[in-house]
Amino acid sequence: MNDDTNPRPPGGRRIALAGATGLVGQALLRGLLDEPSVASVLALVRRPLTVTHPKLELLVVDFAQLAPLPPVEEVYLALGTTIRVAGSQDAFRAVDFDANLAVARAARAAGARRLGLVSAMGADAHSRVFYNRVKGELEEAVAGLGFETVVVAGPSLLVGDRAALGQPARRGEHLFLRASRWLRPLVPANLRPIAAADVAAALRQRVPEAQGLVRLASGAMQGASIRR
Repeated sequence: MNDDTNPRPPGGRRIALAGATGLVGQALLRGLLDEPSVASVLALVRRPLTVTHPKLELLVVDFAQLAPLPPVEEVYLALGTTIRVAGSQDAFRAVDFDANLAVARAARAAGARRLGLVSAMGADAHSRVFYNRVKGELEEAVAGLGFETVVVAGPSLLVGDRAALGQPARRGEHLFLRASRWLRPLVPANLRPIAAADVAAALRQRVPEAQGLVRLASGAMQGASIRR
């Protein structure tokens, strides 16, 4: 992502991205910057990134007090945490619901017509499971903001190098991944762990071309990064 010879195409797609430091967000950032049709990527971050690219614009923000955004046409939401990392349900909701929704609203006000959301398998606004309920409430909230296109990715367990991103290992994830390698032929596609790069690739493919509300099941996204 440091190739300064890649010129910014005039009149290309102007994109906002929240969550560029996460597993899916980092893959989204790399892929979007490599897209010839993309003119600029506005990465909304809490702290500066070390990444540089002629198409990349960094905007350090407070997601709780988000200022108006410059004009954009698409927005990708990949902000997420866990209750364990956040420290409480309220802190988790502040990231996974409040911050994502604030970006969606700001992008819509800035002219965005298309939105891609990293949600989760099992998201349901009426779920008794807090995590799933928050994810489902966010899906419903962004779908009601008037975007022409909303593409919701519902991945199963995400696979990626969390240590390289400075993220703590998630409880039970390592054991689950080891067991899934042996049981993979018996596990339905939607339940298999999925590479973050596949989720990012599926969103990058569908958001520019889809119409209305589109949901991407985890199994349908498997291998998307290879197919592109």
